[in-house]
Amino acid sequence: MRTTQFPATLRRQWGLDLSPAQLYAILRLRQDVFVVEQNCVYADVDGRDLDQGTRHFWLESEGSHEPLAYLRLLEEADGTFRVGRVATARMARGRGFSRRLMQAALVDIGTAPSVLDAQTYVADFYASFGFVAEGAEFIEDGIPHLRMRRSP
Repeated sequence: MRTTQFPATLRRQWGLDLSPAQLYAILRLRQDVFVVEQNCVYADVDGRDLDQGTRHFWLESEGSHEPLAYLRLLEEADGTFRVGRVATARMARGRGFSRRLMQAALVDIGTAPSVLDAQTYVADFYASFGFVAEGAEFIEDGIPHLRMRRSP
């Protein structure tokens, strides 16, 4: 894994506290990565971004309010957390930003159970945080995924 120091500020915000400009910037990054780069047409705006228990984590460069990398953390009714929408802008990759975001999210998760649906090619990345594959590979929006779980 290659990590290069690059000054970036970690932001954490409850969904209901996001400004319109913050939400717009987050949605634009997710669209750039998931819809445009991965050529995957899907309903990214799923109604969960502004839920009561939704937390947004992102890294932004000094002097800019544009997210370089992003992660969404949902809190489900049963107390399980769901990590998702992990994305890094093309120009910011290889700097360990997703790792920093996962570390921050895991602080909020603590010892609670958590799940995620990993694109198969990054399953080892999530395994490095204690997530274990659960079940067989499946195709979501044309992309191979694995359901992964982290239990206390």
